[in-house]
Amino acid sequence: MPEIPTKETLTVEFKSDRKRLSDDDLVATTIAMANTEGGAIYLGVEDDGTATGLHPAHQPPDGIAPLVGNRTVPSVQVRIETLAVEGKTIAKISVPKVNQVVATTAGSYFKRRLKHDGTPENVPILPHDIPARLSQLGAQDVSRQPVAGSKLADLDDAERIRLRQFIERNQGDAALASLSNEELDGVLGLTSRDGETISPTLAGLLLIGKEEALRQFVPTHEVAFQVLEREEVRANEFTRAPLLRVVEWLDNMMAPWNREDEVQVGLFRVPIPRVEKRSFREAVANALTHRDYTRIGAIHVRLQDDALTVSNPGGFVEGVTLDNLLTTEPRPRNPWLADVFKRLGLVERTGRGVDLIYRGLLRYGRARPDYSRSDSSSVVLRMPTSDADLSFLRLIVEEENRRQMPLPIDTLIALSLFRQRRRVTRVELQQAIQKDETAAIHTLEALRESGMVQSHGRGTGAAYTLSPKVYASLGAHSEYVRQAGFSSIQHEQMVKNLVQQRGEIVRSDVMDLCQLSEDQATRLLARMSKSGALIAKGDKRGRTYQMGNSEGNQK
Repeated sequence: MPEIPTKETLTVEFKSDRKRLSDDDLVATTIAMANTEGGAIYLGVEDDGTATGLHPAHQPPDGIAPLVGNRTVPSVQVRIETLAVEGKTIAKISVPKVNQVVATTAGSYFKRRLKHDGTPENVPILPHDIPARLSQLGAQDVSRQPVAGSKLADLDDAERIRLRQFIERNQGDAALASLSNEELDGVLGLTSRDGETISPTLAGLLLIGKEEALRQFVPTHEVAFQVLEREEVRANEFTRAPLLRVVEWLDNMMAPWNREDEVQVGLFRVPIPRVEKRSFREAVANALTHRDYTRIGAIHVRLQDDALTVSNPGGFVEGVTLDNLLTTEPRPRNPWLADVFKRLGLVERTGRGVDLIYRGLLRYGRARPDYSRSDSSSVVLRMPTSDADLSFLRLIVEEENRRQMPLPIDTLIALSLFRQRRRVTRVELQQAIQKDETAAIHTLEALRESGMVQSHGRGTGAAYTLSPKVYASLGAHSEYVRQAGFSSIQHEQMVKNLVQQRGEIVRSDVMDLCQLSEDQATRLLARMSKSGALIAKGDKRGRTYQMGNSEGNQK
């Protein structure tokens, strides 16, 4: 008998059909689901999950799909299944999640949300919510849209000069330098032309708009810089300035708090900032270009004792999750605004700014950036500011000097993982770099060939550890000896347990049990035979091993 969910959720809705559910209610619920996360409507089920069956008018439920398709714009294609539950016939209506905003043919929009008690409800989508939803889905770029009511006089010549200075200072798109102001505005999408009328776009107001115009036309724009030391508030400043001035303002606000030490590596002195400057700039630029400008709330840049946190209104855009941040194609909420930042040289031009943020932490032996506090309404980036691991930094710098290039981000993630866990498997690295097994193997084997790690075992169960050379460079000889000793003792105990269970074993049993290579298994068995823990019987080809004198006094 098919089972149905036990309760309603954002993606599950129960609908009673004892009095025949109205077409309007069914269509509205379908639209709400399609405009949220999709899901399933169980028609013929009460709110408490009791199946009471379909009304005769809905048996069979073949007419539901055409009804929904004809009364939705754009048309939503649902899938209908008939289920027998507790002796009753019900219909499961599977609703797809759409990549645009769906309405009824009468022009009504709905979405789903959770109430304070965790139960779902369908609510209207208000007109001002539609651009935000389209922006989240990547179906509309609000940053390129003209701002109703704004005029060219709302743009500030001083901010345009600042923009040109950014291009020169950050080695931006050199082709922009020779353009006139009108050409520059048009090429960068700061203005939009409709016939003879030229109006500022949202990107134009945000980048070179006068502050009073921003307050009037983009009241959601606000940025805060805060410094908290334990319970003390050391700084708490807010601004609504144009974005390029905001970038400079945040750099200046951060500078006094961003202490910098140095470490000698060979002939070079390597700076160690509390927050790596490129990572800071990238995190700020991401917040400015990815925030939802239709949503009220400030971008917060907050420096605390143990971390820098950068948060912005608006969750991850469609298709971006915590599990693919490192690998998904760049999907900015405001693509045009993000592209202007690239052309000004403010952010990584490949769109892989997240890699820079990771690099700016892992290179110094700090923990990886943490996005886990993000939700559907905001993105929260936490960047640890703990003291750098100087030995680890020296290791990275020396290896980069040897290679004459920066280490790949996957390699930095791998070395950081070794620093935390000591032993790493392919699966663990695969999860950390958010790539397939082939990429994980490539990274581990490249590290092994460079002499930085060594492998233990074979196949998918193989584990990797830092090599003795690396432990020596880290000044941790005893850790390597302790780790290697523990592994050896663990393998010996595993072999003893297997022999006790079976009576005797062969070398292939040890290879499978301990995930060792043939040579490693041979050496382990030879060592245990020599100590008397095992007794070898038979010739080399058919040799078996039985329990010996556990105290090692071989007769």
